Amino acid sequence: MSEEAATVEYSDDAKKLGDEIAGMTLKQAKELSDYLENEHGIKAAAGGGVMVAAAGGGGGEEAAEAQTEFDVILTGFGDKKLDVVKIVKTITGASLMEAKKMVESCPATLKEAVSKEDADKVKADVEGAGGSVELK
Repeated sequence: MSEEAATVEYSDDAKKLGDEIAGMTLKQAKELSDYLENEHGIKAAAGGGVMVAAAGGGGGEEAAEAQTEFDVILTGFGDKKLDVVKIVKTITGASLMEAKKMVESCPATLKEAVSKEDADKVKADVEGAGGSVELK
């Protein structure tokens, strides 16, 4: 039975939709959330850091250790500015000019309140293009 749980398969439609949602900008995600709530009555569940902090009960130190959401901040672009601009454009969904402005105005927040896994992926993508990133 444990072998079955390890081999989860997803339909192409589910993969495509999941990839599209994961690639959204914060503005697009907020718009989607509002649309689902207003048109279909689907409300986003409160969770993440709020639930972790409430479960700690002891104080802020425990909640800080159990950080679940991270901001990805571009801190530099190195020698390959164009490559970094392209990857920032892909990550944020911004136009080429907006991505260029973000890169040139380091430090710039690329993603806010993302999971550790997503933050690490963005960091790897940006560093692979020659940029430098900080997670907060």
